[in-house]
Amino acid sequence: MQNVNFSLKGIRADEMRYALNNVRIAKDSKFDLKPSFSRQVRKTVGNEKLFFVTLAVKIENSEESPKPFDLSVKLTGMFETEASTDEERKVFTVEATETLYPYLRAAVTNLTSAAFAAPLVLPVVNGPIFPEDREGAEGEASRYTS
Repeated sequence: MQNVNFSLKGIRADEMRYALNNVRIAKDSKFDLKPSFSRQVRKTVGNEKLFFVTLAVKIENSEESPKPFDLSVKLTGMFETEASTDEERKVFTVEATETLYPYLRAAVTNLTSAAFAAPLVLPVVNGPIFPEDREGAEGEASRYTS
């Protein structure tokens, strides 16, 4: 995979939500939190070099899979890049995601700590986070919208 030059211009928190659920748990039981991740990549209108990459993580309670809390964190990074071909944009998307992910991890840990809960620490991921970003994966890494 080739390298694409880019720079991170800023990060904003679009959503940070934590809500405690009234779930009864046995003393020694463990929850399978199963966070779900999503990503959106958008180009800006009028500036072909500027992209917004949004990463989100959610943990939601359901009857089938009870959770002690609901959590939603969404961060958007503003990036500048010279990527112009589809291949360069795919590489940029993977690398921008890898750049934002540690900030998402920190936001989740800080949010759960601020709620006086046991801090939730998402795993460290070395390399592509989303399955479609891995070498040899079929399909497009993300949808590009204006």
